Amino acid sequence: MKFSSSLKLNHIFQRLYRTSGHANSCLVLYVRKNRTDTNRVGITVSKKLGKAHVRNHIRRRLREVYRLNEALFAPGWDIVVVARTKAIHVPFAELTAAYLSLAEKAGILNTGEIL
Repeated sequence: MKFSSSLKLNHIFQRLYRTSGHANSCLVLYVRKNRTDTNRVGITVSKKLGKAHVRNHIRRRLREVYRLNEALFAPGWDIVVVARTKAIHVPFAELTAAYLSLAEKAGILNTGEIL
């Protein structure tokens, strides 16, 4: 992730969970402005979704969706993505579309810029 870093601190996750989130059938997205020029991305996958290898697979797929589309995101945001049960079985293209539609709904995509 060229322009981003990982979110790891619990208090930042908790602060983001208190904001209003954007959701669809696969994912829930929480966003909040930060005071830096980079994005910080956190991914949450509940134990309810499956065993460790299933959760890790979902995490890897979500990280890859962000990595491939990182240039589309405006800088300066904390982003937390929460996977839902449907995220386990959807094709990668549908997961990408779900992620980007939530980001657009949240207003964190670059607008009008050609990259």
